[in-house]
Amino acid sequence: MKSSIWVLLTLTVSIMFTGCAAKKELQSLKAEYQGCQLSLTESRTRVASLEERLAEAQKNNEELRANMREIQGLLDKSLAQSSQGNANVAKLVDEINSSNRFIQHLVETKNKSDSLNLVMINNLTRSLTREEMRDLDIQVLKGVVYISLDDRMLYRSGSYEISDKAGEILSKIAKIILDYRDYDVLVEGNTDDVPISRPNIRNNWDLSALRGSSVVQALQDEYGVDPKRLTAAGRGEYNPIVSNDTDDGKTRNRRTQIIITPKLDQFMDLIEQAPQSSLDDGI
Repeated sequence: MKSSIWVLLTLTVSIMFTGCAAKKELQSLKAEYQGCQLSLTESRTRVASLEERLAEAQKNNEELRANMREIQGLLDKSLAQSSQGNANVAKLVDEINSSNRFIQHLVETKNKSDSLNLVMINNLTRSLTREEMRDLDIQVLKGVVYISLDDRMLYRSGSYEISDKAGEILSKIAKIILDYRDYDVLVEGNTDDVPISRPNIRNNWDLSALRGSSVVQALQDEYGVDPKRLTAAGRGEYNPIVSNDTDDGKTRNRRTQIIITPKLDQFMDLIEQAPQSSLDDGI
C-alpha cells in the first residue's frame, strides 16, 4: 500500500514537472514566433519601401530616357541646320566671288572703254589747238564720236541757211574729218517741239533735215570733204536730250550733231592703241 502511494506520488510529481517544462517551452516558442512575426513585418516593410524606391527609380529612368531622346533629336536637328547653314554660307561665298569677278570685268571694260574714248578724242582732235577745242562739245559713246553744236552757232534764226559766223566752227570740224579720211560722217539736225511756221518748211522734220543738208553741203563745197563720206539726216523734235518744258531745254534740244564713225578694222586698230597702263591703274 505504501509503495503504491509512493509510485502515485512520484507520477504526480513527474507530471507536474513535465507540465511546467512544457509550459515554459510553449512560452519560448510563442516568444520566438512573435519575434519571427515582427521580423517578417519589418522585412515586408523594407520590401515595400524598396519596391517604391524601385518604381520611382524606374520612373526617373524613363524620364531620363525621354529627355535623352529629346536632346538627341535637338542635336540631330541642330547638326542638320548647321550643315544646311554651311551649305548656304558656301553658296553665298560663291555668289560673292562671282559678283566680284563680274564687277572686276565691268571695271576692266569701263577702263578700257575710257582709254579707247580718250584715244579716239586725242586722235580726232590732234589737228586742233586747245583754244579751238573749247568751242566743241565732243563725246565718245561705244566707239562713236559725237560733236554737238548749238544751232545758234550755225544757222540764222528760224532758218536752215548757214550763218556768216558758222565758218569758224565748221573749219575746225572739217580739220577733224579731213584728218581721218576713211571715217564716215553723219550730220544730224534736231529741233525742239515748237511747230515751225514757214511757207517753204512744212514741219520740224523738214527743218532738221534741211539744216543737216546745209552743213553737209558746206563741208563739201567750202572745205573739200568727199561727199561719199557724208550723210545728211533730220530727227525733228523726236530725239530730245532734255525736256522741252523750259526755254533752256528747248535751246539745248535745238542742235546739230556731227557723228563720226570708224569702220570695224579702224575701230580695232584704236582698241590696240588704248594704253594698258590705264587698265592696270583702274583695277
